[in-house]
Amino acid sequence: MSELYPLKFEPLLKEKIWGGTSLVSHYHKRADSSIKYGESWEISAVAENISVISNGFLAGNNLEELIEVYMGDITGDSVYEKFGNEFPLLIKLIESRENLSIQVHPGNAMARERHNAFGKTEMWYILESDKGSKIYTGFNEPVNKNTYVDSLNNGDLEKLLNIENPSPGDVFFTPAGRIHAIGAGIILVEIQQTSDITYRIFDWNRKGDKGIPRELHTELALDAIDYNASGKIMFRGDPVLNKTRNLVNCEFFTTNIISFNEPIEKDYNLIDSFVIYTCTEGEFLIRWDGNSEPVIKGETVLLPAMIKDVILEPSMETKVLEILINEEANQPK
Repeated sequence: MSELYPLKFEPLLKEKIWGGTSLVSHYHKRADSSIKYGESWEISAVAENISVISNGFLAGNNLEELIEVYMGDITGDSVYEKFGNEFPLLIKLIESRENLSIQVHPGNAMARERHNAFGKTEMWYILESDKGSKIYTGFNEPVNKNTYVDSLNNGDLEKLLNIENPSPGDVFFTPAGRIHAIGAGIILVEIQQTSDITYRIFDWNRKGDKGIPRELHTELALDAIDYNASGKIMFRGDPVLNKTRNLVNCEFFTTNIISFNEPIEKDYNLIDSFVIYTCTEGEFLIRWDGNSEPVIKGETVLLPAMIKDVILEPSMETKVLEILINEEANQPK
């Protein structure tokens, strides 16, 4: 019987001026239901935001301490060799009752040079979307820097952007350098590199908490933007029941969707990586070595790399995001 077990963490809830109350009311986050939360950081190794274990005998230890002790048994030997004690992914639930700022993230090289940090490539899995809600992803056609700057100065930036109307189950992939924003009326799962570097470009002329506009990073963004990048929906449609469907496979993470109403056996013996499960609908048990751990809608669980064989047993039709590191993956086009 293995010493380690599927790990849960205390969510780190972030109050935002554009947030709402559904993360508490619909996704089982224990917090004040009157506060507008925009983000719940489910698993984080970002400095000063390191996740703390909430279940089992390791409860109270944080993720960094855990990896210091268990090393590759937690993350996988190849992942540990590359990242050491720093967990490489940040998992969030995001609720936008208003538009988020239009922004861009630097890649690894620029982030390392400017901030001594990782870059930020990310993906979104849409959980809920109001009618007419928007995802801004890339430009609607290639532009040059001068055209971009003129539109930004004239307040016409939105006209340059590619706009998609999302539905639940849609997937958007945002490599570093692609300009983007989450529109109002959306709840989603965000999977990204461990990084909190964001260049805010335009904030809809919104005032911050004290009536002062939030900081913009206009100059920093100029060299970070890929002016040829246009976004699109990576995946749309219902996954096949009781099958695992790949959504994104890039150098930073692989994400699959599992839709199931009967037990599914998962064999990770050929994978040298941790696995993360985020339950988006329903509930299920993780069974391993004669033990079990319940997982409900809105919860995220880290399966240590040393646990190679599990059974996922749903109590109703359930959907789960399965997230891991695939060292051989190439970034999608």
